Amino acid sequence: MIHTIAFLLVAILGIGLFVWQIRKITRNINLGRDKDISGNVSERINAVLLVAFGQQKMFKRPWPAFLHLFVYVGFLVINIEVLEIFIDGIFGTHRAFGVLGPAYDVLMAVNEVLGALVVVACIIFLVRRNVTKVPRLTRGPEMRAWPKMDANVILVTEIVLMFALFAFNIADQKIAQLNSTELPGTFPVTASMVNLFGSDLSSLALIAGIGWWVHIIGILAFMNYLPSSKHFHIIMAFPNVYYTKLEPKGQFSNVESITHEIKAMLDPSYVVPPAPEGAQPQKFGAQDVEDLSWKQLMDSYTCTECGRCTSVCPANLTGKLLSPRKIVMDTRDRMEEKGESPLIFSPAHYKEESERVKATEERTLLRGYVTPEELWACTTCNACVESCPVNIDQLSTIMDMRRYLVLEESAAPAALNTMFNNIENNGAPWAFSPSDRFNWANDLYTVSKN
Repeated sequence: MIHTIAFLLVAILGIGLFVWQIRKITRNINLGRDKDISGNVSERINAVLLVAFGQQKMFKRPWPAFLHLFVYVGFLVINIEVLEIFIDGIFGTHRAFGVLGPAYDVLMAVNEVLGALVVVACIIFLVRRNVTKVPRLTRGPEMRAWPKMDANVILVTEIVLMFALFAFNIADQKIAQLNSTELPGTFPVTASMVNLFGSDLSSLALIAGIGWWVHIIGILAFMNYLPSSKHFHIIMAFPNVYYTKLEPKGQFSNVESITHEIKAMLDPSYVVPPAPEGAQPQKFGAQDVEDLSWKQLMDSYTCTECGRCTSVCPANLTGKLLSPRKIVMDTRDRMEEKGESPLIFSPAHYKEESERVKATEERTLLRGYVTPEELWACTTCNACVESCPVNIDQLSTIMDMRRYLVLEESAAPAALNTMFNNIENNGAPWAFSPSDRFNWANDLYTVSKN
């Protein structure tokens, strides 16, 4: 009875805290502008199955993809055992799913094998981050103390959770052996270690209890750690991919009011639709997080910080300041600064003096976090968008901040201002009158008709 009450208290506390954090994140995302993203349901579900569930884009780099697959599938399958632990904890049963018979044997066998593969994969990931130091995982002004430590915390936690599960299984098997009872399930990894903890029943019961509690408390703590971590993508990847941009990547959005203005210029009979009653004039582009759409803010909570976007960015590769990953992380940090942050605490903030990126003290996303120099380094090639494993649209955020610089502040680089003037005056980017466009053909040889 005491065990059940203790379990219920821990479960209610863990789940309640997680719900509290999700509500905060929802309010943060709703800081963004409203944007209608609907329709094409079948196409969106297909994208979710391929990209979010099937990890399709991860396999552009097979080696880390297979390691990530072990961790991902292990996470999914082990959740079935977590469900069993919840049932056992609430109703005082022991291995409640054991009634499934052979199916339970398969489940436990797969669970243990995947658990071992998760441990191996996590160790390799730790080596990649801390020993071989893969550049995209360790370099860049945004990869400061917290983003680096966050990945290590998660990897070590996953290893501890797996070992707690193995300890529980080993002790449980030995107890059943000493009591001459049959334990449901097959344990291909821990069966050979059944004598590891000796033959004292009270010690084995204690180890089994510690393993069981460490595993379930670890799962609940892990769940509450996620909203403050880049690993929140294991949840956010699914809605983010569902609401992904379905139009061609090179198709830019237009400012609605400017579109109406141009239509009215070209067609005097065009009637500009009236703005909704009470609607406030909207800024051109984005200066701060509330000028971005809710989808762009959702992108920032989905970022895996894997650095694939930055590693393929031609501007970054040629030594420019731009890092698409930093733009996304900056957006999340500014959103939490302005919204409901901190969640449990505010580890995501890494805004320290950078040797390369000199942000100002302005309390806005633009200039306070992201500098114009970073934005103008973008070639709009969409390489970052194409490489992102969770379909984040980094370019749309960059373009909206550029749009603000041009249309609200007239703060485009001098070369672009010259081009804008030429387009306005000559109808082309070049400094020539339209009447002179064919002067180049004056001296060409032509056959006289006479």
